[in-house]
Amino acid sequence: MSRRWLTGVAAAMAAATMTLPAVAAQAATMTLPAVAAHAAAPKPATTAKRLFEAWSRADRTAAASVAAPGAVNTLFAYPFRAPDRFAGCSGGACRFVHTSVRVPGELNGLLMIVSGAKVTKVYTSRHLSAAAAAKHLLNAWHRGDRNQGLEVAGAAAVKTIFRVKWDPRGVPYTFQGCDKSVCSWSYEGGAMLMHVRGSKARGYEVRSISYLAD
Repeated sequence: MSRRWLTGVAAAMAAATMTLPAVAAQAATMTLPAVAAHAAAPKPATTAKRLFEAWSRADRTAAASVAAPGAVNTLFAYPFRAPDRFAGCSGGACRFVHTSVRVPGELNGLLMIVSGAKVTKVYTSRHLSAAAAAKHLLNAWHRGDRNQGLEVAGAAAVKTIFRVKWDPRGVPYTFQGCDKSVCSWSYEGGAMLMHVRGSKARGYEVRSISYLAD
């Protein structure tokens, strides 16, 4: 066995000893922040409940720590009493619903959209006149926002109006007002009728939609 061969083996072993710790340290540096970030983000339900509890205490400061300003403003303007039950989360969408009172809209309470550690948007049941509810639903259709539609309408009405995507370059819809339980919109070639239900005291909701052709 030659001295040159032994010298080469020793050098290779020394290089391996120096390299492995460096590789391990680099791997740890790459993975630890990702693990920490994942561990730091609370579950959507936890964030939603924190906002709900802050609202229940009328604590805007605590609410602002877990929600965007727009979400806080929407929640603190809620016209009804607090919902009775947490209905769980589907992904980042968490619901609180009423079980002892009936409010307008399919949401039946509050819907909080959670992203990371913040509630970014809050949808709520609305207390609106028949005309305002009809306009709110049409605006939701324009925005392509089904949750906004559910604030003032039943699931069947939302499904009907969203069956076709609104085309901003298409025919305009002109509001013709409300007559008893029907709010109407005219457009070239026909009309859309929103059938509403409710009262001035409780607020109105759109229950169904039908169309007329000229």
